[in-house]
Amino acid sequence: MSESKQQFSLEGKVAVITGAGSGIGRAIARRFAASGAMVRILELNLAEAEESCREITAAGGCATAHACDVANQEQVKATFADIFKKERVHILVNNAGIAHIGRLETTSESDFDRIYRVNVKGFYNCMYACIGHLKDNGGGVILNMASIAGSTGLADRFAYSTSKGAVIAMTYSVARDYLPNRIRCNCISPARVHTPFVDGYIQKNFPGKEKEMFEKLSNAQPIGRMAEPDEIAALALFLCSDEAGFITGTDYPIDGGYFKLHG
Repeated sequence: MSESKQQFSLEGKVAVITGAGSGIGRAIARRFAASGAMVRILELNLAEAEESCREITAAGGCATAHACDVANQEQVKATFADIFKKERVHILVNNAGIAHIGRLETTSESDFDRIYRVNVKGFYNCMYACIGHLKDNGGGVILNMASIAGSTGLADRFAYSTSKGAVIAMTYSVARDYLPNRIRCNCISPARVHTPFVDGYIQKNFPGKEKEMFEKLSNAQPIGRMAEPDEIAALALFLCSDEAGFITGTDYPIDGGYFKLHG
């Protein structure tokens, strides 16, 4: 009896992942590499990207780091052009993003513009640079990291929620427009994920109350805890694999029951 094909294999595929120097992006990069993908990390912080690559290569995977500010279209186009000279890209994961806390009246124009440049324009820049290549090479997969903030009301997240709502809308638009080109486009909307950002936020804003605040933030999800980055990475792997070949134009909440069960 012959061996069955490994499920969710990305063997022989090249995956570009933005913001994979830490947190969710790093977890996705590790998971993709472990499933056979050749990972190309686009990251503002090159040292963090190189650390992710060292982890991946130490585990037997393949990864390279590329310094790139996703908010700068010329940098993005040049970085993708350099990658395209060497290989075909099959998968783009738009993950690089920044957070902001504040309601409308406490969100300055500079705050709003900063969030927009990275969380919206950054995703646009990468898709814009990649879409022609995917069309010319028979299709591919685009996966955008959104958030439950883009589709439900979260307190004090005005600019961030706005940006993630835009990500969801862009996902639907790209999925619809490029159906004839065999390009699938989906997005993932996590609730709170336990990353270094969360730990840093708690330490900065609640000194001496770290444990109490961690429990409070964890219990905001009906399931009673935050997600782990590897859990988001597992869903990302499925959506970018051939097993998800019939799925496009979908926003996947991974939220511990928040969207349907909260309150």
